[in-house]
Amino acid sequence: MPIPMVDLVAQYRDLQPQLEPAFLKALTAAQFILGPNVQAFEKEAAEYLGVAHAITCANGTDALHLALLAAGIGPGDEVITTPFTFIATAEAIAYVGAKAVFVDIDPCTFNIDVAQAQRAITAKTKALLPVHLFGQPANMAPLMALAKEHQLQLVEDCAQSFGANIGGIQTGAMGDVAAFSFFPSKNLGCFGDGGMITTQSDEMAETLRMLRNHGSKVRYYHDIVGYNSRLDELQAVVLRAKLPLIDHYNQERRRVAHRYNAVLCLLNLQTPCEDGVGLHVFHQYTLLTDHREAIQQALAEHKIASAVYYPVPLHQQKVFADISAGTHFPVTESVAQRCLSLPIYPELSNEAVDEVCGVIRQALKA
Repeated sequence: MPIPMVDLVAQYRDLQPQLEPAFLKALTAAQFILGPNVQAFEKEAAEYLGVAHAITCANGTDALHLALLAAGIGPGDEVITTPFTFIATAEAIAYVGAKAVFVDIDPCTFNIDVAQAQRAITAKTKALLPVHLFGQPANMAPLMALAKEHQLQLVEDCAQSFGANIGGIQTGAMGDVAAFSFFPSKNLGCFGDGGMITTQSDEMAETLRMLRNHGSKVRYYHDIVGYNSRLDELQAVVLRAKLPLIDHYNQERRRVAHRYNAVLCLLNLQTPCEDGVGLHVFHQYTLLTDHREAIQQALAEHKIASAVYYPVPLHQQKVFADISAGTHFPVTESVAQRCLSLPIYPELSNEAVDEVCGVIRQALKA
């Protein structure tokens, strides 16, 4: 049988008896915009994450955009972030008129290098934007200290880290504001696009609720220029069904990752790093190899999916040529040339993991 990167059909089948009556109830109620399931999910998510406020929106990119706006980031400001991430991280910075300042990554975790971030701070720097990449929490303690010392906003990109934590404190609860994505393949994913912003600040939360809803607190009265970025009621039904299972989902992802590790670390491959500080929830299982093409070809021949996240770092993208000319980030560039992500999802069986490892072993022998 083919092995996909993620099996959303299997997950749906498990949830089908619970979801279909809930969908019918929501359809019958016909409260589709900021309805009761959206409101309930925001409360439940805030409780799980340990934050005062969770404000849903249309997608993860909007979550980043609105988070930066609520943090007061705008034209002329600089935001320090990583070039090894999905483009939405830097797009959101551009949306608010600020400049993304890229710094290199840690060779073990692939997250932002704190020492380099410190050296990149200038008088124009207004925010740090770490990404909890692939489900591995960024090194938040020194980043929090750095933000406090320089009076910077700390904006967490939690698109890939729902349920990850450091010492029991969830990602999304450590910065001033944080952005989540509920894209279907995420650890906590809906059946379409969806996003959320978290904060401990009452003032920021009030601004975010207006920003996502045309700048309005009271219908047809608009205090600021806002956006149309609201989570769909039916997506909230899905997220409410999955949220109580997130720790189980993440535990199963860790099972898969550790089974991969047991074999692949013996094959001269750099397997994903767990720094011993944060709980890695393995949104992706990403290894490093000098034989990426050969492994991918062998996997494809056996109908096993694989992916490269990310082949072109952001500082090398055409869209950011004006702000990145002459920059060189050797760790990021090396990782981009050698990274390979393997199938990982809670429903992936041990037998399937062993099959993937066996194909890779044979590919390396050849």
